[in-house]
Amino acid sequence: MKYMLVVLWALSANIHAVESQIESLYKANNIYGSILIESANGKQRYQYNVNNKESFIPASTFKIPNTLIILEEGLIKDPAEAIVWDGVEREYTPWNKDQTLKTAFQYSCVWCYQRYAKMVGDAKYHEYLRSFDYGNKLTGSEITRFWLDGELRVSVKDQISFLRKLYEGNLPVQEQHIKTLKDIMLSESNNKVKIWSKTGWSGKDGWYVGYLIVNEQTWFFANHIEINQYSDLALRKKLTIDLFKILKIVQ
Repeated sequence: MKYMLVVLWALSANIHAVESQIESLYKANNIYGSILIESANGKQRYQYNVNNKESFIPASTFKIPNTLIILEEGLIKDPAEAIVWDGVEREYTPWNKDQTLKTAFQYSCVWCYQRYAKMVGDAKYHEYLRSFDYGNKLTGSEITRFWLDGELRVSVKDQISFLRKLYEGNLPVQEQHIKTLKDIMLSESNNKVKIWSKTGWSGKDGWYVGYLIVNEQTWFFANHIEINQYSDLALRKKLTIDLFKILKIVQ
């Protein structure tokens, strides 16, 4: 019994030390946020400022499930096919040209996904949100914007839960569509680490979510931060990777 108490004390002390390091990292960058990192086997978890009752607009991180929905509905049959630009000049230059599913995902091309959202429709979206068990499963009055400023909300825990199902292929969609999404999500690959990820931003809500594989171990992550100025956007990913370095998971 005494030995068990010592072990529990040591684990508690270690968790507190890690949380203090994370807090210092966020405060040093003048950022308010919450982050959750979990090992694939569920035995290791690191978190900071996580409140499971607190949820946020998913913004472009919804492109992860949305891509699966578009593929499953047969709206895009070949990931390499062109999504033809409508000719409308938009503020973000990379959007002002034809896209593919991969570039639309990587550039967070809003008009691309809005075009397909109209085709999917509200009823179908509700079916998928329920079958995916994604967030609060709500859309709202505007089907082309519900993930940007509508009623859809997700917590950092919800993000990890969905990423687990994606990683394990445990979603009610065709296996080939999951493979296509994973190919599109791969954002970094070298001899040390592979990262599958998506950023998101809408108003004050900034996200960096995904999973990485290093030393044959898989880790899921979801980082939500409040965006107060444009320069904060770079911190979505930076703080996440810095934390992985603090934890000595990546170098």
